Amino acid sequence: MNITSIIEKQRKNYRSGQTKSYSFRIESLRKLKSGIIKYQKSLETALHTDLGKSPIESYFAEIGITLKEISHMEKHLKKYMRNKIVKTSITDFPARSFISPHPYGVTLIMSPWNYPVMLTLCPLVGALAAGNTAILKPSDYSPNTSKILKELINDSFDEALVAVITGGREENQTLLDQKFDYIFFTGGKTVGRIVMEKAAKNLTPVSLELGGKSPCIVDKTANLKYAARRIAFGKYLNAGQTCVAPDYLFIHETVKDEFFKHFQKALTDTFGSTPLQSPHLGKIINDRHYQRLKNLITEQTILVGGEFDDQNRKIEPTVLDNIDFTNKIMEDEIFGPILPVLGYKDITEAYDYINRNPAPLAFYLFTNNLGTEKQALATCNFGGGCINDVVVHVASDSLPFGGVGESGMGSYHGKASFDTFTHYRSVLRKSNWFDPTFRYAPYTSLKEKIIRMFLR
Repeated sequence: MNITSIIEKQRKNYRSGQTKSYSFRIESLRKLKSGIIKYQKSLETALHTDLGKSPIESYFAEIGITLKEISHMEKHLKKYMRNKIVKTSITDFPARSFISPHPYGVTLIMSPWNYPVMLTLCPLVGALAAGNTAILKPSDYSPNTSKILKELINDSFDEALVAVITGGREENQTLLDQKFDYIFFTGGKTVGRIVMEKAAKNLTPVSLELGGKSPCIVDKTANLKYAARRIAFGKYLNAGQTCVAPDYLFIHETVKDEFFKHFQKALTDTFGSTPLQSPHLGKIINDRHYQRLKNLITEQTILVGGEFDDQNRKIEPTVLDNIDFTNKIMEDEIFGPILPVLGYKDITEAYDYINRNPAPLAFYLFTNNLGTEKQALATCNFGGGCINDVVVHVASDSLPFGGVGESGMGSYHGKASFDTFTHYRSVLRKSNWFDPTFRYAPYTSLKEKIIRMFLR
């Protein structure tokens, strides 16, 4: 596959102007929706093969969210495409001012392996809705899903509009050496820095959806039963391989024992008495990540879980106790079904630790104290999050999703997806029925007074 020729096809297609009309954009979105529905079973099978996801998890955490994103765009696209009239300064009289949305052009969307359907196709929804063409580069770590995605796209679109490039590092390198009009990358910080460096050479704008160690705090006023059930859901979804999963737990020492009684029950209710045999527990993506996670558990105090299935690369939902800030597991994002626990007496201990480290992608707080909620929001910097829940903010098309600092830049979902792939042009349309002369030289004292009067 000649990457350069595909980019040229897309650039020619974009320059033809056909991708910019409302009718073309809405038809493209409907083709994508039809393709997803047609290939739904194949996608579910591929996700199970790559990540051990059950069909229902594949639907609600990947396919369904993508279909919901398309439905949102279908409903609101016409409104999003309209010029927005804004106030015109009296100094520009007579004129009219408006903001005009316009696509960037040829875009590159690079997606990871952990949610390979949603994190490939949700950005594509934004790119198509905004009137762009797109080249998709899914991860080679989830090859079965990437294969089905390629079949879906090839069956739904001409490669002059949307194309899928599969492969590994060589293909990534070749793509990043090309000139794109926008790059949307989801993945880790190390590759994110490379993407940004490559984009800088062409002054290409980027969105970076990265990750980080997302904290979760449970204070002594929290509803412990609900907190335990919700945290267990969010932490062990996709075997913990979720960029917004709670990475570690701060809990008030006075409620720790009671909380973990509820937590153990939540795990048993979800995964049964033999979690490694549960169809609802996913598997670790590959041997390298599996061994890395096993090493993090070694020689730690295991409060819950800790068993392994080497043949199927499964790790029991695990909780590690007696963790301190210097422990190795607190160095990098865990990205697996392991939850370290740190007790606290004063919630400022948690805030201090969080703020000493890079801003996380997500932040979670369980409390029934409104003052604590306000204090946390005023104190901690993070991409997005939840009060009294985890993870589910990602599924809202009303909440832009993205990071801050080392957890990323830019956002998407709902209108934010359209905005991300759109350049908003500022336009002033001047009338020809009158032309005030005070802005033109020579500048008399009267003109000077007029200028100084209006420009203050």
